[in-house]
Amino acid sequence: MDISKTIAELKKRPDFTENVGMILIHNGVVRNWSRQDHRRVQALEVQVNQELIEELRQQYLKKPGIYEIIIQARSGRFQPGDDLLFIIVAGDLREHIKPVLSELLDRVKAEAVSKKEITV
Repeated sequence: MDISKTIAELKKRPDFTENVGMILIHNGVVRNWSRQDHRRVQALEVQVNQELIEELRQQYLKKPGIYEIIIQARSGRFQPGDDLLFIIVAGDLREHIKPVLSELLDRVKAEAVSKKEITV
């Protein structure tokens, strides 16, 4: 995902300026070390349930002050440094947007994404 291009497209919407005062972005990348034991990671295999991600997106779009949520989650085999997950949350106030990004990120990772590290 090209973050700048995606945000520029959002800003072209006629009702953007009436509804958006903040955009938060999560860009998850493959680490080169394992969270569990800090062993070196050669690759990461990822499976994504896109239908569940869309269900979660729709659920969080209903929260107060949320204008738009864009999620791109990638399945496949990835190397350290590769982009895995983008979440963009746009809305009116930080009090509305910060908890939505945090909760949505945690739920996507826990419920819709499974990963297998290939370590050295």
